[in-house]
Amino acid sequence: MNKKTITDIDVSGKRALVRVDFNVPLQDAVVTDDRRIRAALPTIEYLLKNGAAVVLMSHLGRPKGQVVDSLKMDPVAARLSELLGRQVKKLDDCVGEAVETAVNAMQPGDVILLENTRFHPEEKKNDLQFAAQLAKLGDVYVNDAFGSAHRAHASTAGVTQFLRPAVAGFLLAKELDYLGKALSNPEPPFLAILGGAKVSDKIGVIENLLPKVDALLIGGGMANTFFAAQGLSMGASLVEKDAIETAKSLLETSGDKLFLPVDAVIADKFDANADARIVPVDEVPAGWMILDIGPATIAHFANRLAAAKTVVWNGPMGVFEFPRFAEGTFAVARALADLNDATTIIGGGDSAAAVQLSGLADKISHISTGGGASLEFLEGKTLPGVAALDEK
Repeated sequence: MNKKTITDIDVSGKRALVRVDFNVPLQDAVVTDDRRIRAALPTIEYLLKNGAAVVLMSHLGRPKGQVVDSLKMDPVAARLSELLGRQVKKLDDCVGEAVETAVNAMQPGDVILLENTRFHPEEKKNDLQFAAQLAKLGDVYVNDAFGSAHRAHASTAGVTQFLRPAVAGFLLAKELDYLGKALSNPEPPFLAILGGAKVSDKIGVIENLLPKVDALLIGGGMANTFFAAQGLSMGASLVEKDAIETAKSLLETSGDKLFLPVDAVIADKFDANADARIVPVDEVPAGWMILDIGPATIAHFANRLAAAKTVVWNGPMGVFEFPRFAEGTFAVARALADLNDATTIIGGGDSAAAVQLSGLADKISHISTGGGASLEFLEGKTLPGVAALDEK
């Protein structure tokens, strides 16, 4: 983490333009999960305490460059006002004369939330004229939106061409510290766990992690493609035919580092109430599909994890949304929660949701707020929203 943070600059009497990740679920105009809003509070509160006026910008959902009433930021402003214990003024746009007038009238301690940046098609196009309009709204730029740091958008990258200093907020800095240390200087033994449906989504991650880890445990639907590469019959299980050759070569080059499930929970259909049974991975009958790792695999994985000092986990072990097929994922969460003196990192997305569901979130060192961003980071890719910030 060689980027400047908010503690490296003077914010007193300045307007801080802060990119946050308030892409939160809404139902009937109410925020149903405020974790991403709460994750940004340390940065917002620090700026306010140090005499800044705070202008917040975020996207919400996928409005495709149109104004969509159900994706307006009003419910977010209401929840943030409650959490901060002060009025958050929400504006009807994120650029333009009315916005500039409101922002120019701000006093230290004021908080404004701009309207959804993705109501403008220029945001995703990283349009520089649009970025320049955003830049007019601040004296300093702060990126605290790790979940959007892998996107080169106007509010994450373009804006920094017109507004300096450009620094990281506490959340972004924390994400980069945890993930960066795991990749560059992990305390051994270093284990990675990868799950989720598709191998194709994780090929870059596997290739980047294999030289660094002591062991790589693979579960979820992606394991099926590795089994198919070994010539096993997978019945009706999800297999990525296009990725079989890649899986074959990964198995050949992984040495003895790559560990696959030994048994599976199978179902006769993709349904929460399907008939289920446990079989060895080489005995999946025709018409049946693998929906979770089995008890022998859980024991085998827990055994491998017991001595770990650094663990990175991305992707569930099965279809955890169906309670009958959630045990593998929850068991891995328990194995991580039970580790003493280990750094445990969950790479956002579905695995983060599963850990929350398991009730073990407070026993994990770090749960990333960005699924796509953490995946690209684990692949060794440069994140545009991070690259654009000032070096220390």
